[in-house]
Amino acid sequence: MISHEDIKNLVGEWSLREDIIEKDYVIGWILWGIGSDPDVGPRWAFKGGTCIKKCYIETYRFSEDLDFTVLPGGPIKLKEISSILDRILKRVAEESGIDFSLALTKIKQREFPLSVEARIYYRGPRNTPTPASIKLDLTALEKVVCPSVLCKIAHPYPDKLPNPGRVRCYTFEEVFAEKIRAMGERSRPRDLYDIINLFRRGALRSQPKYIRSILIKKCKTKGVSVPNYKLIKDSPYHNELRSEWENMLGHQLQVLPPLEQFWEELSHLFDWLEGTYVPKILASLPIQREEDTTWVPPSTIYNWELRIPIESIRFAAINHLCIELEYRKKGHDACNYLIEPYSLRRTKKNNLVLHAIITGTQEHRTFRVDWIE
Repeated sequence: MISHEDIKNLVGEWSLREDIIEKDYVIGWILWGIGSDPDVGPRWAFKGGTCIKKCYIETYRFSEDLDFTVLPGGPIKLKEISSILDRILKRVAEESGIDFSLALTKIKQREFPLSVEARIYYRGPRNTPTPASIKLDLTALEKVVCPSVLCKIAHPYPDKLPNPGRVRCYTFEEVFAEKIRAMGERSRPRDLYDIINLFRRGALRSQPKYIRSILIKKCKTKGVSVPNYKLIKDSPYHNELRSEWENMLGHQLQVLPPLEQFWEELSHLFDWLEGTYVPKILASLPIQREEDTTWVPPSTIYNWELRIPIESIRFAAINHLCIELEYRKKGHDACNYLIEPYSLRRTKKNNLVLHAIITGTQEHRTFRVDWIE
């Protein structure tokens, strides 16, 4: 198990509370336990916001729940789940040192729809007197439209997950479609944040027809209408979405972006699904001669082990936020810049460089990361 000091170091680098970082750490280990278990590893499909963050791309929203769909033939009965979770947590404890013995895992079953909710209690690196908890939701009746896939679990901590460190997941496209369906039904702040975050990513923008076809199938099996902008705008949950934006997301993000920034893009998302809107693709900044074209930044949050909060800069880039930068070239006085981060790259000499646009002048500048103060 990592130390409390390791978590304290990440607080400065990631601009997050200790308890949030610790929970993300424990979630990674529990996912390893599930993914490597012979009974549930092939039969539980990971989904939802935590799946996006831990297995696909960095959303910078530290989601707190584990959501799985039980595939046909997979265990869902209460006695089975109790025995399996006991076995998984014992293995995780042996490998990681995380203590799951302070309180019994609470498990309850719902008959319709057939599902199980478990509350897993743990004591992690902070060694707090009162155990924290993680919620695990299993549902057996949801239709999985696309064949599930094995994904690597992101674990940016000093200890390493034992091989293979993978868990079975919904495909990236189905996770997106499922999030859009959830937004249509519940209009929760986390669903709006996630779908706009995914909409902004180039990896999915070329597939509106495919994602819409998955969405239609998922809505049909649920017996709900295919969501659109008007449906969500007129939703009885709309006022709650606005009032709960800060309360539900504030503790999960480094800085809470304004709600309107996300709401304004929602109509574009649905027009894109309908084929009537083509998102503007930001122009790529030219590759500099000294840059290593084979290197790409990690797809999920990373422990850079530097004094510069690189993840805060990446967070600003993804959420279209500006940041103030103090920069001191070697042998020069420090200068302050207000910038919009654009691209993180690495030179052939292994120096990280940040490409950014200067706010106001729109000038393109390059900053060596180790000269940022």
